[in-house]
Amino acid sequence: MFDALYIGATGMQAQQTNVDTIANNLANANTNGYKKSRVSFSDMMVPDARLTSQLGATDSLGALAQSGKFGAGVAIASMSKLFDAGELKKSDSAFDIAIQGDGFVSVMMPDNSVAYSRGGSLKVNKDGQLALQSGQPLKPGITIPEGAKSLQISTDGRVQVSFAGQTGMSDVGQIELVRFTSPGQLTNLGENLYKSSDSSGEAVAGENGVGSIMQGYLEASNVKMLDEMVSLMIAQRAYEANVKIVQASDEMLGLVNNLRK
Repeated sequence: MFDALYIGATGMQAQQTNVDTIANNLANANTNGYKKSRVSFSDMMVPDARLTSQLGATDSLGALAQSGKFGAGVAIASMSKLFDAGELKKSDSAFDIAIQGDGFVSVMMPDNSVAYSRGGSLKVNKDGQLALQSGQPLKPGITIPEGAKSLQISTDGRVQVSFAGQTGMSDVGQIELVRFTSPGQLTNLGENLYKSSDSSGEAVAGENGVGSIMQGYLEASNVKMLDEMVSLMIAQRAYEANVKIVQASDEMLGLVNNLRK
């Protein structure tokens, strides 16, 4: 009965984390470039010497007796991002880019480390370089000369500008796209920025499937409201079921405490 209390508590805690994740997905349903999160669960097993001694190998529970373990509830196995493509929305701004495919753009962080983004709205920072709205310059650095009148970014990432009185466009840099073996295992930094991890693998450039750059578009959130609402209802019902387990165990313990000789 005590075990059931703790097992029910692990279920309640796990579902609370699930609900928190769903709530964050719903809150970012209109955040450009946002990738929804998903919680994965795993069952917890603990050794129990009592099972091994009390159950024989010929028992109907022989497999359990031999393992000497029993279920101890549920744990969070992982929290990952789902990088399904969001809808591309036309913005008509030359500084807006979206990636059609699995690629990421590389940016430099203040500590000189490299992070990765799915694009978004760009700007020219105080140093004259193309950067994200949050301030991180693209890597490799692309400097926009003073006096440039227009900006053009081709699907392969070539950046060109034009000047007043000039015929044609001038190349100023190249946006390179990279991809990961397991993007769902990237470390989330917030502001739609990610860092590589041991699980995600290192960034690889020039691979098939890296995608192309769409200038004048923004990638919408990949959160689907209907899916999240259904997941929320399932999580709520699972939480209620675990509450019932805790209540039933408490009532049984109460009966034991009230036993009279």
